[in-house]
Amino acid sequence: MNTFTLHLQSSTQYTLVEHTTSFVGADASGSFGILAGHTRMMTALSYGLARYQTQNGDWYYLAFPGGILYFLSNQLYLNSRRFLCDTDYERISAGLMQQLLTEEQALQTIKDSLNRLEQEMFRRLWEMKRSGGHL
Repeated sequence: MNTFTLHLQSSTQYTLVEHTTSFVGADASGSFGILAGHTRMMTALSYGLARYQTQNGDWYYLAFPGGILYFLSNQLYLNSRRFLCDTDYERISAGLMQQLLTEEQALQTIKDSLNRLEQEMFRRLWEMKRSGGHL
């Protein structure tokens, strides 16, 4: 059976998966699949789920916040800030949802902080203008 090697890489993780038979992911153009012998390819993966199958027939699901995929000479490299991997679709979906909610909350915290900073800057500029200070 034709296989390829999958390299899953993040800032804190590296997983080598030998004897991979297929990979299914999505980019801006939609879903795509990769089999052994595929031509050279590079794409930016969309936020969400991908999956790969090993030679023994097991499927593994990957959740990640987007990433870069590069395939060359039966070596598939997937680079992302972080990723989750699991054989259970329900568990990985829940993990992805939790990751999305956590990132959403962090983004809202940053937006709130920037809004307060902007309001404080305008307040100080207004006070300087009222007191005849120079900008």
